[in-house]
Amino acid sequence: MKNPAAAMLAAVFLVAACGESQEQTATVAPELNSAEALQELFAEHFERDLELNPLNATFIGDHRYNDRMANSNSPEYIAEATAMDEEFLERLLQIDRTQLEYQDQLSYDLFRINREQSLEGNQYPFHLQPINQFYSMTNFFVQLGSGTSAHPFKSVKDYEDFLSRADQFSINIDQVISNMKEGMNQGVTQPRILMQKLLPQVDAHIVDDVQDSNFYSPVSNMPEDFSDEDRTRLTAAYEDKITNTIIPAYQRISNFLGDEYLGAARETVGLYAQPNGADWYAYMVRLRTTTDMTPDEIHQIGLNEVARIHEEMHGVMQEVGFEGSLKEFFEFVNTDDRFFYDEAEELIQGYRDMSDHITELSKNLFDVMPKTSFEVRRVEPFREASAAGGSYQSGTPDGSRPGIFYANAYNIKARGKWAMESLFLHEAIPGHHFQIMIQRENESLPGFRRFGGFTAYSEGWGLYAESLGKELGVYTDPYQYFGGLNAELWRSIRLVVDTGLHAKQWSRQDVLDYMYANSAVAEARAVAEAERFMAIPGQALAYKVGQLKIREIRNKAEAVLGENFNVKDFHTEVLKDGPMPLSMLESKIDRWVRSQL
Repeated sequence: MKNPAAAMLAAVFLVAACGESQEQTATVAPELNSAEALQELFAEHFERDLELNPLNATFIGDHRYNDRMANSNSPEYIAEATAMDEEFLERLLQIDRTQLEYQDQLSYDLFRINREQSLEGNQYPFHLQPINQFYSMTNFFVQLGSGTSAHPFKSVKDYEDFLSRADQFSINIDQVISNMKEGMNQGVTQPRILMQKLLPQVDAHIVDDVQDSNFYSPVSNMPEDFSDEDRTRLTAAYEDKITNTIIPAYQRISNFLGDEYLGAARETVGLYAQPNGADWYAYMVRLRTTTDMTPDEIHQIGLNEVARIHEEMHGVMQEVGFEGSLKEFFEFVNTDDRFFYDEAEELIQGYRDMSDHITELSKNLFDVMPKTSFEVRRVEPFREASAAGGSYQSGTPDGSRPGIFYANAYNIKARGKWAMESLFLHEAIPGHHFQIMIQRENESLPGFRRFGGFTAYSEGWGLYAESLGKELGVYTDPYQYFGGLNAELWRSIRLVVDTGLHAKQWSRQDVLDYMYANSAVAEARAVAEAERFMAIPGQALAYKVGQLKIREIRNKAEAVLGENFNVKDFHTEVLKDGPMPLSMLESKIDRWVRSQL
């Protein structure tokens, strides 16, 4: 998956407005032409958005608001977010699209889609169930405050900024509790099983000794050039803040979850069981896939793809001389010691060792590569039990923070070596690191396009990148090719089980049974993935839907251009303009193909 911090921000830290009134800004200046008016509109929106979404600013490397953390689940914030969407949509529609050049028309359409999707989503009570075991403010804030995420701890001001953010985090926790109580009153609650997994994640940060807290890490790693006076002052301030603000906030949410919420949480696990759940899920399907496909249509695509990939796997079984059924082969690759490391750090080092080799191979298929570096890190122990197998956190375009591929080493015997190449291709090179950093380094795009996204495009690219394995020159080991097939199979299974959960009323056990019957998945991963689908309905659909469309677009371009098709040029064209809905990507590539004739 792509960068988990950005996904957290999308789910928890909603787009907001600032205090400037509509009367002051609603009229397009008459002296501006349409293109100039459009760019001014984008620039104003981007600045206002960063000011009221300071964590978004931090993640893109803009540190002006590092002392702030928006109370993004409050009624006041949500009202301002709605007003901002309405204001900027109205102002956009006053601009004559027909007078714009092609790139500006793309930007116009993308900005409009963003505003309309956000407004449509307001009818669903996301704010009443703001945390779960997969995306939670509690986990996110630990990453932020431990020095492993986007908040910098390089200067005295950085340290002071985080102390301010800690106060606002405490306010956020009280807002989350208030909203979840209102959700209990309205019958909008999370599945109990997910909250049972969240509770120990929260409790891990309620410690007796302040020096055992993850939030103490910046003190332990304080820069050597700090003066003795600053060092003493900041150490005392952090000990006080952790003891009297941060840990009590974790204790309050823990008490609420254990004493009140678990008893009221629902036994059902699908979105269908929530008020207006069928419409809510249909919205999530449209949002995540950028298509108008129904859950039933997607479910059938998943079934068809599972059957097709099973046939491909039989070919691998023949190549390696395995005699037995596909299910027996799954058992073999999940249990034979040759396929597993003994220590977690060996797995992490294995991913690091791939980097230079795959980077070099990528030059055969790509002309444009990101300048930003990246590194491999292990998923932190406090969240690894519920985290995905891998994820990507984007770097900053100025190179001050690298991109990060987080690899999960929880239960090392559930992490087959045969899955490593495909996961690296997806999360790092030429997957999310390429796609996201090429986008962010493109200064010709307006800010909302440089730093925005559409899940089907981004995750579709990640899975498409996996499919390039043999073309790149990896998957030379048949077991690694099997790993690539299994990863694709897994995304096809997601189409079946996500729609099964949220539209067809499947139980958690139904999902697990389907996974075990159709893939080489160990229990630890199956459970984490099943519960992930419960937590973020529709997100799992984006991968396969996006990959199928990108591959279809490429096949069509190759058919039309024949010998004139250049795969490097194709990849540049797909990536250079950033994420967009799949139908817009298809139209854009069709336009490019015509220009090549």
